[in-house]
Amino acid sequence: MFMRFNHKVDTIFLDPNSVGNYKPIDGYKINIILSPSLYWVKKVSLPVKSQRDAKKLLPSLFEDILPEGSYSYSVYKDGDYFFIFAYEDKKILDLISKMSISISNVLGIYFAQSVLQNIQGAMKVNDTQSIYVQDDIVLLVPCCWIEESGKLNLSDIKLSKHKISLQQYGHIVNDSYLYKFIAVMIAINLIVFAQYILTRTKVKHIEMSKDELFAKYHLKPTSFQNISMLKKYEKIDKKQTKLRKYIASVLSLKFSSGEKLTKVLLDKTTLKFEFSNATIKTHSFIKKELTAKKINFDIKLKNKIIYLEMVL
Repeated sequence: MFMRFNHKVDTIFLDPNSVGNYKPIDGYKINIILSPSLYWVKKVSLPVKSQRDAKKLLPSLFEDILPEGSYSYSVYKDGDYFFIFAYEDKKILDLISKMSISISNVLGIYFAQSVLQNIQGAMKVNDTQSIYVQDDIVLLVPCCWIEESGKLNLSDIKLSKHKISLQQYGHIVNDSYLYKFIAVMIAINLIVFAQYILTRTKVKHIEMSKDELFAKYHLKPTSFQNISMLKKYEKIDKKQTKLRKYIASVLSLKFSSGEKLTKVLLDKTTLKFEFSNATIKTHSFIKKELTAKKINFDIKLKNKIIYLEMVL
């Protein structure tokens, strides 16, 4: 049964038999009263005072009666008693979706227990079902089981303060999967922790070895100083390597009779050679050989003297 009232707000009685019987109106917000078929309820006396403390006990209070599934729990206090509830978020959300209701348009969701517990007699909620109150519990029964006193008029119903919030994604992981996930995460954390301890041990060993190495080779105390020193010696090594290569290349040249190497000079950046009694042929020969070895050089012939320079 669906009643429209009060400035673009609908209140509906949600039951699996409601599918197909309700069409949302654009721009309307919706209050939903959950049929007793969508939750489990008990009226109990508990050795606690607050609803917060009572909620911690709910899974154990329902464990013997609930079918397998992923449940949420709710509770409110009425006098000296607690009304406790178990429900499946996914089942309710799927039903809301089948009725083409957007969850963003839902103002509040209420148990029939908290809204209809004061009705008098049996009330018909659809063509086949009625509700009535027995021992303070709102029940849903086939119409043929009981004589109704009329149809339920939701426009006369005052909504309670006991709303519930549905977990749109909480049903994806049930308890068994959650426990397995927690066990896997604990195992991973233990492995990571063991790896961390092993890594720390290795780091300490490396640091000790480094200190011994620094002392043995008289290295500088900081990495910056050692890197600077390394660059310096790399530069020297590069220059020395070039020097040996250039000298070896020149000494391997073969000259004609009377031609000879007469001078070798080395300054900071340049290696110089002079050859006496040289000819144009020798000049061309040297140029060809050094070019083939991919050596950068400068060469000239003047007064039968070849001047050869190589930059280091």
